[in-house]
Amino acid sequence: HASPITTCVLKARYTTDAWADTEIPELPRCWSNGSKRCGALGMKCGMTHAWTRWGERIPLTVIEIQDNQVVQQKNLEKEGFYALKLGGGWQKRKRLNKADANQFLRAGLPLKRYMREFRVSPDAMLPLGTSITARHFAAGQFVDVQGVTKGKGFQGVMKRWGFKGQPASHGHSLSHRSPGSSGGAAGSMYATRVWPGKKMPGKMGNKRRTMRSLLVYRVNETHNLLYLKGTVPGNTGGVVRLKDAEHKKLHQHLVAPPFPTFLPGDPGDGELVEDLFAPVSEKDPMVPAAV
Repeated sequence: HASPITTCVLKARYTTDAWADTEIPELPRCWSNGSKRCGALGMKCGMTHAWTRWGERIPLTVIEIQDNQVVQQKNLEKEGFYALKLGGGWQKRKRLNKADANQFLRAGLPLKRYMREFRVSPDAMLPLGTSITARHFAAGQFVDVQGVTKGKGFQGVMKRWGFKGQPASHGHSLSHRSPGSSGGAAGSMYATRVWPGKKMPGKMGNKRRTMRSLLVYRVNETHNLLYLKGTVPGNTGGVVRLKDAEHKKLHQHLVAPPFPTFLPGDPGDGELVEDLFAPVSEKDPMVPAAV
């Protein structure tokens, strides 16, 4: 699954002239044991669907990769670990404090709306200013997507935990959606208590959640869009964090992703192909398997 090219010179797509004369180092291009790439930051654009040749409907979530660039490197000598901080989106100077604005100005990069940090392996480190596009992910690989779920406010136990509730009639007055008993003395005559973790009414949603192993069904290079099979937590317009699926090994992906990222000059660069699709099975899912 490794690229036939062992090394190549990175020609990063910098957006400022400050990096025009910067010497670009050589990067390893082959996967090895323990290799871990950086992820990407995107905005949830909503949902759509697609149809397979067999008439199967596939729900898709659209994610836009908004001008991702490497903002900061962290190494073992200084921070004690290897990581890359990515910035994404676009922002005005007046909406950033002095510390955040100077971080972009010192690096010669445009101002970003949001930043996140990704742990990486030493062979997956990228220079400052390197662009991460939608081609960072291959159509056919699996990704983990992290976002903040929709906030539902204060909710009762029927909506929050799926309780059955109380009977709708025959003796229950004004307590049809109540939780019922919260527990007795548990063998003691006096020591009644509510155990920690008891399912009760409370605030619902607005929590960080991760959807595991979503298939990258389609990659739109022109508009930097990813079409993921399944649902993604959060509202439309929310920021999500994408990375290679942790529960999938390299050989389990339908298509191996590029390492350490998709670079200018890689196979497929410059081709007039707007959309890349994941491989589709030639077997009809409605036909039962032979015994």
